[in-house]
Amino acid sequence: MSKFEKAKAEIVSEETLADQWTRLSTFEIDYTDSQGENHRLKREVYHRTPAACILLYDPSHETVVLVRQYRLPAQLVGEPAWMIEVPAGLLDGDDPEAAIRREAMEETGFRVRDIRFLFKSMTSPGSSTEVIHFFAAVIDTSDRVADGGGLAEEHEDIEVLEVRLSDAIVMIEKGDISDAKTIMLLQWAVLNVASLK
Repeated sequence: MSKFEKAKAEIVSEETLADQWTRLSTFEIDYTDSQGENHRLKREVYHRTPAACILLYDPSHETVVLVRQYRLPAQLVGEPAWMIEVPAGLLDGDDPEAAIRREAMEETGFRVRDIRFLFKSMTSPGSSTEVIHFFAAVIDTSDRVADGGGLAEEHEDIEVLEVRLSDAIVMIEKGDISDAKTIMLLQWAVLNVASLK
């Protein structure tokens, strides 16, 4: 029996605080805790649309394709503002697989052929509704059909990097890669590299 069988949460009110690039709401919640005590809680939530990300792996060279781009939140907390990440993007109404095929092409110039869904994850469930769908695909040099770099109309300014998987793991340990979705996919790759050939 779970200690949370007595617990329950009821949303009492919601107010939108901002609605620009991402909607931010404040909530009041009547929360009954696991001991049966009642509390009025206040929480703020960012309503992020679903996203997808992909590990692009070239088994003949044992490399992964990563991207580097500017991230304001990283700069605000003193991290490197130009972060190294796996290709990713919002679904924009597409199903996750179609969206990540589009994003891989826009960001890296690689045409993705066989694609494998791995898992989905809430990246920061304490404050955001964002759900990311994780994929992997095997690529080779012939799959690169464009330069990538992102869309100019979206002000994307993306550098495409091809990095040995073993070097990418060292980059995590050194702090050169600190993006959670990228760390998750790189660690998945180390555990499952045999299935990517």
